[in-house]
Amino acid sequence: MSERPHTPILDRVKSPSDLKGLSDADLDRLAHELRAEVIWSVSQTGGHFGAGLGVVEMTVAIHAVFDTPRDKLIWDVSHQCYPHKILTGRRERMQTIRQKDGLSGFTKRSESPYDPFGAAHSSTSISAALGFAMARELGGDCDTGHGDAIAVIGDGALSGGMAYEAMNNAGHLGKRLIVILNDNEMSIAPPTGAMSSYLSRLYAGAPFQELKAAAKGAVSLLPEPFQEGARRAKELLKAATVGGTLFEELGFSYIGPIDGHDMEQLLAILRTVKARADGPILIHAITKKGKGYAEHRPDRGHATAKFDIRTGEQKKAPSNAPSYTKVFANALIREAEDDPHITAVTAAMPDGTGLDLFGKRFPARTFDVGIAEQHAVTFAAGMAAGGLKPFCAIYSTFLQRGYDQIVHDVAIQRLPVRFAIDRAGLVGADGATHAGSYDTAFLSNLPGFVVMAAADEAELVHMVRTALEIEDRPSAFRYPRGEGVGVEMPERGVALEIGKGRMIAEGNRVALLNFGARLKEVQDAAEALEAKGIKPTIADARFSKPLDEEMILQLARHHEALITVEEGAVGGFGSHVAQLLAEKGVFDTGIKYRSMVLPDIFIDQASPRDMYAVAKLNAEDIEAKVLDTLDVARMEKRA
Repeated sequence: MSERPHTPILDRVKSPSDLKGLSDADLDRLAHELRAEVIWSVSQTGGHFGAGLGVVEMTVAIHAVFDTPRDKLIWDVSHQCYPHKILTGRRERMQTIRQKDGLSGFTKRSESPYDPFGAAHSSTSISAALGFAMARELGGDCDTGHGDAIAVIGDGALSGGMAYEAMNNAGHLGKRLIVILNDNEMSIAPPTGAMSSYLSRLYAGAPFQELKAAAKGAVSLLPEPFQEGARRAKELLKAATVGGTLFEELGFSYIGPIDGHDMEQLLAILRTVKARADGPILIHAITKKGKGYAEHRPDRGHATAKFDIRTGEQKKAPSNAPSYTKVFANALIREAEDDPHITAVTAAMPDGTGLDLFGKRFPARTFDVGIAEQHAVTFAAGMAAGGLKPFCAIYSTFLQRGYDQIVHDVAIQRLPVRFAIDRAGLVGADGATHAGSYDTAFLSNLPGFVVMAAADEAELVHMVRTALEIEDRPSAFRYPRGEGVGVEMPERGVALEIGKGRMIAEGNRVALLNFGARLKEVQDAAEALEAKGIKPTIADARFSKPLDEEMILQLARHHEALITVEEGAVGGFGSHVAQLLAEKGVFDTGIKYRSMVLPDIFIDQASPRDMYAVAKLNAEDIEAKVLDTLDVARMEKRA
């Protein structure tokens, strides 16, 4: 185990108020200690740390200059919040981060008054900060009071349209608002698009030395509205740095770019902004993701398992089966080798969705549109209307952001966009913000949509092929995070009959109807039940829309009880089965029907198994549901 770093200044910091008595030199030393502490802490637990290492100086400077929690500090996405958590009284709990009953890996309102707004999806910070600013202006009630509202947003998050909607509104309202653009040229994946190019041009031609010198005389060189005499200096600074014209057109006074790792420069700028700003301000800071440890890694330390600080080697458990993500990518590559019309679209997650592999093989047919799920969906719809065969690969939790486009631009027009929905179900350490709980429900209610869920990795290969052959309507197939269950893999996918499930095992009394990746748990539950003299029938639905009505009605006719099992919220597969049974009059005959779904709560981070234990969807929970439904436990008790 690596030794904890020596941190004499950090040891004196219990809350941000302790920074007020430190000299500028001590604040600079504190930043070095804080960076070492973040590296050591994440090496023990795993987690996101590249983004945090990039904002260490910025975090120290903001907390030293502003008065949190009265001043509201809002981190966009909040992957970068680990240094902030350490400085705000949570240092000793960092060993619990992203673990059951521990700290969240993101900001969370219920965790600390220093987290005024929770985040884990991107491009929300400016909207939230503007809301706090208006609450201040209109006398809103807030336990911590009202001061400045400060949004820290990354260059990757600026590819999300919501950020511009917020800036446009903020410029119109004209209220005091501070936005810090943390420009590290590196979101989760290399940023793409015109905005990335624009930000690069803002600092490509300007030597930092000139800018640094200007910033140290910030009082006399800052742009309007700080002082009338700054006008000529503002034009000089803009000329030297190419200029923040876009941001100024949106109504923001633009400062930058500045060196986000220069404590002296950061403190000078922030102190002057705090003293003089009377409208929306954008401070453009250049940083390095992974600064001081992981800046040379391809992902700059975005997410990591536990690791050895000296070697950087991650301590991952050996894999027993391929990941679902990789199975999807390889299956799509295999199909694309024979079909030049297949394209792949992702929204800033090429690695996470496996499309980095597809992109290496077919770069001209791979499109990373940035953090812009709405655009990704309609872009894919346009491709489909134009005769291509787009696969839109987006995490379930992020696909929520494109729902209007799914309805209006895809479903109503019956366009054959194929949605590959990764991270379906409960995902573990990222917690409720990243759970794939709702896609079955929000897609299965759309007319004409085909909705599938893979019970294992082999089924996923078949569903890729099935989606490819659906050319008259939209389709989706969902699959979980992590490894498959180790089944034998087909050489190539075979198209499934639309709306047809499969029988897994014949039994009696009770039928277990699975939808998705709980099949292994269903089978384990059935094995335990057989030891008690109950042999359930097991079926895998494969499709939530359209349902296999014939199979479901047959199961209902020949069993006392029918229990559906799925990794989704109420309103999904089980609800559609219940609707079918009701309309066909099956409930009139007295069948016992139960639907096992995710509970009506947000489940905090833990291991996936622990999260499913909370949800009561593990094998032992399925076994208990069967026994309860058949009154076995009560009958045994009476006996």
